[in-house]
Amino acid sequence: MMKKNLYSLTLSDDVVREVDALAHRMGTNRSALVNQILAEYVSVPTPERRWNDIFEAIEELMTPTRELVPFFAPGSSTMSLKSSLSYKYRPTVKYEVDLSNGDAQTMGTLNIVFRTQSAALISAMTSFFRLWVQIEDKCLAPLLGSSISCALYDGRFVRPLAMPRGKALTADDVAGAISAYVQLFDRLLKGYLDGSLSASDVEMAYRGDLRSRTLLI
Repeated sequence: MMKKNLYSLTLSDDVVREVDALAHRMGTNRSALVNQILAEYVSVPTPERRWNDIFEAIEELMTPTRELVPFFAPGSSTMSLKSSLSYKYRPTVKYEVDLSNGDAQTMGTLNIVFRTQSAALISAMTSFFRLWVQIEDKCLAPLLGSSISCALYDGRFVRPLAMPRGKALTADDVAGAISAYVQLFDRLLKGYLDGSLSASDVEMAYRGDLRSRTLLI
């Protein structure tokens, strides 16, 4: 994360009024918008600019599929993608990509959020999440050289996004890897829930997809 400090600036009231109005329309605040404008003017890359580039690329990749509906606010570190499940009452699952909490080992986290009162659906989704962890521990963790510390809370499955090694990553690289991963997860989750895919089918499909990945996250 780029270090930030408090600075004092003297600005025209009219300028500040227009900046605040624009910040409101963009879903951000005055400081973030001024920082973005100045960074672009002096050609300094910022985390916010990179997040925006990644999310715009994901949106472009996801929109044609219509399976996942993307949304993000400019300058935000989080993007959500909503998907409808083929289940009674058409419940939804939301994939939240959060890039604000990355470190030397991870780019951020993928949060799978679901809201339902159905005990059967909660049980089935919990079973899938546990299956996913087992598969990734078996197939992906050895390739990453480290374990994948997932967590399951009430209505939320959290999975860290590993930092790919060995190359400089463009926004398109990151967007492509995240998009493909979310699409795979969503497709196999739906197949498991509707009974068309068994646990072994899910693992076989995961292994097949893993062989085609250029970036491991």
